[in-house]
Amino acid sequence: MNNISSSENELLLKQYYSRYGGFWVYPEMLDYCYLVNPYFNRSKIVDEMQANFRTLLSEYPSGMGVNSKLASECWGIKQEYIIPGNGAAELIKVFMEGLEGKVGVVRPTFEEYPNRLPDEQVVTFVPQNDEFRYGAEDMIEYFSEHPVKTLLLINPDNPSGNFVPMEGVHKLAQWCEDNDMQFVLDESFVDFSVGFENNTFLDNALLEKYPHMCVMKSISKSYGVPGLRLGIFCSADTSLIAKMKKQVSIWNINSFAQFFMQIYPKYRDDYRVACEQFIQTREDFEVELKKIPFIRVMPSQANYFFLEVLPPYQPKELCAILLSKYNILASACLAKKGIAPNRYMRIAVRNHGDNNRFIEALKELA
Repeated sequence: MNNISSSENELLLKQYYSRYGGFWVYPEMLDYCYLVNPYFNRSKIVDEMQANFRTLLSEYPSGMGVNSKLASECWGIKQEYIIPGNGAAELIKVFMEGLEGKVGVVRPTFEEYPNRLPDEQVVTFVPQNDEFRYGAEDMIEYFSEHPVKTLLLINPDNPSGNFVPMEGVHKLAQWCEDNDMQFVLDESFVDFSVGFENNTFLDNALLEKYPHMCVMKSISKSYGVPGLRLGIFCSADTSLIAKMKKQVSIWNINSFAQFFMQIYPKYRDDYRVACEQFIQTREDFEVELKKIPFIRVMPSQANYFFLEVLPPYQPKELCAILLSKYNILASACLAKKGIAPNRYMRIAVRNHGDNNRFIEALKELA
C-alpha cells in the first residue's frame, strides 16, 4: 500500500500529466496514459521516412492545396470535403470555436471538445448505468428533451470505450438531418473496433447523404504517429471546409506529416494487419485484466480500457504506486467530468510484452 497522502499522490501525477507528452526523456517508463497504435510503427513506412529525414528536415512543406490533395488520396475523400490539420487538436479548436448555439456531448468524454466552449453552451448527457454504456436511441431520447444545435459523438468513446454500431450512427445522422442539427462524429479510435473496415463514415457517398455530418479522425492515435501531428476533418459542407482551410496557418502541416501522406498508400496493407493484430492483443489483455481482483474492466472497442478501481485502492493511489514503484504511467482521470472523483482510471493497450509487464505489476499489488 502507498503511505503518502492523496494530495501528494495527485501532485506527483500532475507533474507528469501536465507535460502532455514528451515522455522520451523517461526512456524506461511505460506510457499507459497516451493512446496510440502500438503496431503500425513496425511497418517499413518508418524506414522510408527515416531514409528521407535530412531532406524533410531542411525543406519547407507544401501549403493547403497540396496537402488536402494528399489527404484526399490517402483516405479516398474528395479534396473539397477534407482538411488535414496539425493533429486533430488544431481542427477541434478551429471548428469548436466557430460554433453557435447549444452543443450536446456525452460524458465522460474527450474534454478537448467541450473545453473549447463556455460551460453554458454545453448540454451534457451522462448514461445512467455503471458501465457508461449508451446507444443511438439513448442519445436521441435525451437530446429530444434537451435540444441542441450541434451533437457530438466520439465513437468509440473516450474514456469509456463505448461503441455505437454503424446502424446506430446512421440513425443519429438521419435524426440530425431531419432536425436541422449539425452532427460531429469523431472516429479517432474506430480502426481498433472489431470489423473496423466497415465501421467508418469516411466515405464520399455517406458524407453526401448526411450533409449536416462532419467526421474527425486523429491520425496520431490510429496510426501511432503522434509526433507527426496529423489529423483530418471531413464534410460535404464545402463552405465549412473552405472556411476552416482559411482559418489555419499557411503551413499547418510539417514536411514529415506531408511525406507520410505522400507514401502511405503503399503501406495500406501494413496498416490493416497492424489493426487486426491490435484487436487480438486487446482481447488477450482484457482476459488478464479481469483476473485482477481490485479492478472492474469495462468493455472496449478502442485502444484503451476504462477501469473502476475497487478497495483497497483508489485511482490516484494506484496510479502513483504504478509510477513510483514500477515506472508505469496511467491516467487517473483527474480532469474527467461526468464520473465520480477518484473512482476510475484509464489505461492504454500496448504490445503483448508491455501489457504483460503491466499485469505482473498489478498481480504484485493484489
